[in-house]
Amino acid sequence: MNIVANTEPRIQDVKVTSDTITAYLVDGRVLSVPLAWSWRLSEATAKQRARFELIGDGQGVHWPDVDEDISVEGMLHGVPAHRPQTFVHLKYVQPNGQRKPSGKRLKRSQKARRSTAKR
Repeated sequence: MNIVANTEPRIQDVKVTSDTITAYLVDGRVLSVPLAWSWRLSEATAKQRARFELIGDGQGVHWPDVDEDISVEGMLHGVPAHRPQTFVHLKYVQPNGQRKPSGKRLKRSQKARRSTAKR
């Protein structure tokens, strides 16, 4: 008889404090990462942080009130969530990722103009 144990880490419970996100795994391990790894949870209320759903048989956690998902693999491998850029930042970015010039000409100072004129 061959018994195969599930070695994939799975979350059993989660607690979020003002400093940390702590995942309690089925196999007894406890993972803790800084709350700052999730900007959405950092900005959420305690009530919103307390309302979560385990997803994928414990492979991750979903917070519906703030639309945040964190996987056990992400916690194990140190993958924080990055805040998306705002529209103000994106209006100067071209599709290839390069920044567009602002269209404004930079004025040289009088000192810089004088030093160029002496040459």
